[in-house]
Amino acid sequence: MRRIQAGSALSAFGLGFTVPYLYVYVAQVRDLGATTAGVVLAVFAMAALVVLPFSGRAIDRRGPVPVLLVASGLAAVGAVGMGLASSVPTAVGAAALLGAGTAVLQPALATMIVWCSEPAGRTRAFALQFFLQNLGLGVGGLIGGQLVDVSRPDSFLLLFSIEAVMFLVLAAVAGTVRMAGSPAFQGARPDGGGKGGGVRALLGHKAMVQLCVLGFVLFFACYGQFESGLAAYGTEAAGIAPSTLGLALAANTAVIVLAQFLVLKFVERRKRTRVIAAVGLIWAVAWLIAGYAGLGHGSQAMATAAFVSTYALFGLGEAMLSPTVAPLVADLAPESRVGSYNSAFALVKQLALAVGPAVGGPMGASLHGPYIVTFVLFSLLVTVLAVRLGRQLTPVQNQPALAAKPSRVVVRHEPEKETAAAA
Repeated sequence: MRRIQAGSALSAFGLGFTVPYLYVYVAQVRDLGATTAGVVLAVFAMAALVVLPFSGRAIDRRGPVPVLLVASGLAAVGAVGMGLASSVPTAVGAAALLGAGTAVLQPALATMIVWCSEPAGRTRAFALQFFLQNLGLGVGGLIGGQLVDVSRPDSFLLLFSIEAVMFLVLAAVAGTVRMAGSPAFQGARPDGGGKGGGVRALLGHKAMVQLCVLGFVLFFACYGQFESGLAAYGTEAAGIAPSTLGLALAANTAVIVLAQFLVLKFVERRKRTRVIAAVGLIWAVAWLIAGYAGLGHGSQAMATAAFVSTYALFGLGEAMLSPTVAPLVADLAPESRVGSYNSAFALVKQLALAVGPAVGGPMGASLHGPYIVTFVLFSLLVTVLAVRLGRQLTPVQNQPALAAKPSRVVVRHEPEKETAAAA
C-alpha cells in the first residue's frame, strides 16, 4: 500500500509541473495560437472519454498493474512529445497520448488500493491518496512556476521531461507490487451484483447508477467551475484580480491538506451519505458567499476575502468527499468488476469536467445572478441525491465502521438440562 500511495503522489507531482501552463505553452511559447491551444485541451479531455469505457474491462481481465504500466508509458511518451511539439499535429497527437494515459491511471490506482485494503480501511486509504495527490500537485506547480520561462521553450521541455520521468517512476514502483486480490471482497457486495457483466449489468445496479448521477452533479458543481465559470465570475462580477485566482486556488489546496485528517475521524463515525449531504450544504453556502462577492456593495478587500473563502469552503467539502465517494464505489462493485466500476465513475467525472466549463464559463462571465442561483440549486441537489442514495445502501456500505464494532451480546453459561436433573 505504501508503494502504491508513493507512486500516486509522484505522478501527481509530475502533473503539477505542466497542467497550469499547458494553454500558455501551446498558444504563446510554441506560437500555435489560442485556437490550437483550445483544440489541444479538448483533445486531452476527449482522449479520456474514449479510453475510459474500455479501461475498466482491461483492468478486470488483466489486473490493474499491467494496465497501469501501459498507461504510464503512454503518458510518458505524450509528455515528452508535448515538450518537443512545434507543430499542430505533434501537439494534438501528444495531447491525445497524455490525456489517454493519465485518464486510465486513476481507476487502475483505485483498483490497486481496493485490492490491498479491507473495507474498513478504505476510508483512510483513499483519504491518504487524495491528500498526497493534492500535495504533489501543489508542490509540483510551485516548483514548476520557478523553473518556467515563457521566453525559453527549453524550460518547458524540462517541465514535460520531469513529468515523463514521474510517470516512469510510477510504473517502476507499481511493477514491484504483487496483486493477489483481497479476501475482503467476500460477502461485501450487494446481492446479485456478480451476475452478468458489462454496461447492462452496471446500469441494472440501482445504487451504482444513483451514485454516478450524484457524482456527475458533484463534479459539475465544483471541479467543473474552478478554472472556468467561477474564475470568469470572479474577474467579471466581483472584480477579482487575476493574481487573486492563484491565491484562491492556494487556499483551496491548503484547506484540503490541513483539514483532510482532521475531518477523517468525523467522517468515519457517520454515514457516508450524510457526509455527502453535508458537503452539498457547505457548497451551497460557498456559492452564496461567492454571490456576495459579486454584489459590489462592499469594499474590494471584502469581495476578495469572500471569493477566497469560497474556494476554501470548496476545499473543506473535497476533504470530506475523498474518504467517502471513492471507497463507496469500491464497496458497491462486484468482485469481478471493480475496475469497470472505477472506470465508469471516472468517466462520469470526466463528462462533468467537460460539460461544467462549457455551461459555467459563459454564465459566469455574463449571467452573474442566474449563475450563482443555478449552482446553489445544484449544491442543494447534491444533498437531496445523497439522502436518496442512502436508502439503497446496506448499513455496512453506508458506514463501514459498523462492521468493526464488537458484539455487545453477553454469552451466559448454563448447565445442560440432563446434568442438572441428575444432580
